[in-house]
Amino acid sequence: MRYIDLTISDYLDALASKQPTPGGGTASAIALCQSASLVAMVANLTIGNDKYQDGWPASKTALSLSISARESAGQLAEQDSDAFDQVMSAFRMAKTTEEEKIQRRKMIQQATLVAAQVPYETALLAIELLESMKHLSHNCNGNAVSDIGVAALLATAGCKGALFNVEINLNSLPSDVGVTLRNGIADINNQCRALSKEIMHNVKSRL
Repeated sequence: MRYIDLTISDYLDALASKQPTPGGGTASAIALCQSASLVAMVANLTIGNDKYQDGWPASKTALSLSISARESAGQLAEQDSDAFDQVMSAFRMAKTTEEEKIQRRKMIQQATLVAAQVPYETALLAIELLESMKHLSHNCNGNAVSDIGVAALLATAGCKGALFNVEINLNSLPSDVGVTLRNGIADINNQCRALSKEIMHNVKSRL
């Protein structure tokens, strides 16, 4: 389901329902959609405004990224729910014979790895978006600098929320599965923390 095509009310109802999807991974990706939209707004308010001409280059770069990031995050929101649904389908597979049990374990592992990979991509996308905000926050339209702060908070929540979903899925897999993802979590967390701190400093200094 393309959650970004739903009304806000319908999306929130789906999120609040007893169904396991959409869940936190999808919500994290949707947070990035909102973040990207705010980045686009700030960039558009800066480009063409002579008072903030120094911010045009960063704004143009951020605008281009925000457009693609919003679309990508929307796709990741859908993929996250789909991946978890596949995990649930694997758990429902027959397990009467030994062969069925082996196949079921294999499918559960494969589906769970995908369920970790999707939010990992969400977290990486959040870092890209935050990186663009770092530059934008210096010279963007001063009347919209608080919106960059909100965009950064949303992207940070999206990043950290996505990493929670990476970890919970990896923790149910053997330690030799998803090694690249396991090794990347700490680095992404550190990047997120550093970028968010710098953006918040820039925003507060211009309020």
